[in-house]
Amino acid sequence: MPARTVAPDRRRETLTRRIRLIVAGTIAYNLVEAAVAITAGSLASSAALIGFGLDSLVEVSSALAVAWQFSAGDPAVRQSRERRALRVIAVSFFALAAYVTFEAFRSFTGAEAEPSTVGIVLAALSVAVMPLLSLAERRTGRELGSASAVADSKQTMLCAYLSAALLVGLLANAVLGWTWADPVVALVIAAVAVREGVEAWRGDACCAAGGMALAVAPGEAAPGTGADGCGCGDGCSCC
Repeated sequence: MPARTVAPDRRRETLTRRIRLIVAGTIAYNLVEAAVAITAGSLASSAALIGFGLDSLVEVSSALAVAWQFSAGDPAVRQSRERRALRVIAVSFFALAAYVTFEAFRSFTGAEAEPSTVGIVLAALSVAVMPLLSLAERRTGRELGSASAVADSKQTMLCAYLSAALLVGLLANAVLGWTWADPVVALVIAAVAVREGVEAWRGDACCAAGGMALAVAPGEAAPGTGADGCGCGDGCSCC
């Protein structure tokens, strides 16, 4: 008996539902991650944990911005929404970087961060979960031809890298007593936030933070940007 073939439109509907489930799961995990990290960070006076939690909240807001952007049917409206959302996201990243940097330097001269078992477990869990979510979203996004989904998968993978850095810092503090490792990791998170903020600010010409990408259909190029079929501008690597 010949194998059944799925009609392209049905396959697209299936992929779209899968993307929605992956994004919803990522947002839900980030919300829990943020709540646990900020609470544990406050109890342990850990600038790194607090910064990690705040970064998770910014990621959630950027993912919601993607959903808001593409809820419009008119491409012109989507483009207008994208530019406004990118500015808000960029400012959020800059504010996060400023706050975490201030707290990191305050930690160098003030109260030292205490070991946090909850933080270590959270960071280890994120190191395991985030790459799986990123891979699933990237594969589905590529098959669907969704630039925003592919770019958002990179943001999820970035969260995995931050989780690994956080885990190293927390373990160094807990096992070796290196209390200075916590503010150092916080400064790493601040530097990443600045990078993401810059990319979001100029995101109308390049793939930006939080899954924001050019509001063009697969296979099209945005006028004057040199974007490829995935919606990525020249020099971008979101695809």
